[in-house]
Amino acid sequence: MIKTAQWFPVLAVATVLASVLCFAQSSGEAVYKARCFKCHGAAGQADTSMGKALKVKPITDPTVRKMSLDEMVAATRNGMGKMQAYKGELSEAEIRSSTEFFRSFLK
Repeated sequence: MIKTAQWFPVLAVATVLASVLCFAQSSGEAVYKARCFKCHGAAGQADTSMGKALKVKPITDPTVRKMSLDEMVAATRNGMGKMQAYKGELSEAEIRSSTEFFRSFLK
């Protein structure tokens, strides 16, 4: 009985940590879907009508592939080419997490 009771706090902490990690990952995905999807598409290929109309480069384009995470975060924050700036509309955490989600298409 005592050994079982000792495992409850461990399981509770593990559950909370797993939930936090899942939320952090889904947060970037949620921001991407709400703000980026219409131009960059479901897999970062810019294959949407808006992406094609604005001639958005896909994640597979060599100039996009070579950008670092920090460069992409800056582009999202300050805008780049026809892309609007999200500074003031999204928090730094939202910008970073959505950019990290976008970069996951490189894998």
